[in-house]
Amino acid sequence: MEIKENKCSSRYGKPPWIFKGSALYQFHLVKAEIAKAIIPKEFRLVEAFGYTLGGFFLANYNESPFGPFDELVAIAGIVWNPPTSHAWAARVYVNRDSACTHGRKEFGLPSQVATFSKAGPQMIHVAETDGHVTTDLYDIRLQSPILKMNPLKWMALGPTIKMSLPSFSGHTEHIPHLLKYSCQIECRVKPTTPARVLGSLDRNNTENMESNECLKKRQMSILVMLSKPILALEFNCLKMEVQPPVVVSKGSHQPLKHGLSSYPS
Repeated sequence: MEIKENKCSSRYGKPPWIFKGSALYQFHLVKAEIAKAIIPKEFRLVEAFGYTLGGFFLANYNESPFGPFDELVAIAGIVWNPPTSHAWAARVYVNRDSACTHGRKEFGLPSQVATFSKAGPQMIHVAETDGHVTTDLYDIRLQSPILKMNPLKWMALGPTIKMSLPSFSGHTEHIPHLLKYSCQIECRVKPTTPARVLGSLDRNNTENMESNECLKKRQMSILVMLSKPILALEFNCLKMEVQPPVVVSKGSHQPLKHGLSSYPS
């Protein structure tokens, strides 16, 4: 797919947008049938033996264009767009309204407002909020706390690396086009024990899920989060630069409808 034009806005300050803090990047083996129900149909999923590489990105930003906030990105899998592959987000949860609006209207992300409740340094409870309705989603149990920046502990934080995390987004009610963007990351990184994710699926609500696209996307993102972890990395002293996305294809004027008629067991 050929990139056709830039997409930029100054409502949230001049890009690149800078985020600083710490994060946990956890890789999961996600069933291909789950990922295919989430990604656009025109993409080819990068898969092997019935699985793709997904997972989640859990970040705590102490500096950003919107002030401090938390973010959880459920990554459905990797899609192929020659000559490179890109991640596709199933769901993005943030606990700041302005960050949610920015994600939806600038990047076409499936962003939702959520609460992040911390019960000690090793437990994070995430609940989606929609007006006065709160839906409990996950308890994320960290096996070791993500270390805070401390010059005396730099040797324990791992080496400094620079990397790029390319992603696709769009095909939403706010951005019907297909977009491409990249997060340029500089941080200190080290492997850690994967976090344990606890969540529940409403398997008695299948009929409502069929007629409710929002409910379906939530259920599919839960399946992504509950899939098998294989690797976890701590990102400390994190600095992330995000450039405006570019339009890859114009798409339609309606949000993309995704695949499966019911979620797999």
